[in-house]
Amino acid sequence: MKRPGSVRAPGAARAAAARTHNRRGEGGRLREEIIDAAAELLDETGEPHAVTLRSVARRVGIATPSIYPHFPDRPAIVLAVVQREFAGLESSLGAAVERAGGDPRQRLLAICATYLDFAGCHPRRYRTMFGGLWVPPPGDSSLTETDLVVLGASCLLMLIDALGDCVAAGAATSTDVSADATALWAGLHGLAHQRLVSPSFLWPENVPERVIGSLAHLTAV
Repeated sequence: MKRPGSVRAPGAARAAAARTHNRRGEGGRLREEIIDAAAELLDETGEPHAVTLRSVARRVGIATPSIYPHFPDRPAIVLAVVQREFAGLESSLGAAVERAGGDPRQRLLAICATYLDFAGCHPRRYRTMFGGLWVPPPGDSSLTETDLVVLGASCLLMLIDALGDCVAAGAATSTDVSADATALWAGLHGLAHQRLVSPSFLWPENVPERVIGSLAHLTAV
């Protein structure tokens, strides 16, 4: 019995035939190509549902069943894209902290600015990372609750640590660092989202500073 999506056009069939077998050690490369293709589809369409087994296979140039050794279903592919994007965001935040130097306030501000820049530079991937529209009902895919709960956890921890450093240095007056860092993330996310969906709105230049200063309980400079 054929798996769904196994029928393909002759051109796709020829491309797939050329890639039917990976040489030893090339399976990891094909997995990355599948993720790349899914990310490209997201960039082009902005719709997680545009990422299907058939559309990804067509772009990579493989037979649809060739995806199954690497991903059991469509949500697993989108999850891999989202995981890679969060890893990229975490790396960018870490680099921003390093550039900011030893001042805790500047490190926190660098994290926040980098977060907003990431959302602005990668709007469609950002919406997929935080939109949740691609997540199927529980039990309808290979995804587990753990797969979803840990998404972005490392990035939030960086924000918590940065705010904690500000409190220790007397640069913030938060009495519940974890809760206030979570509120700060929610504020940043809301601002990032509204910037994406309201591009014609004339945002005052100091809105990010107002959001960060208020939610992080920063002290006056």
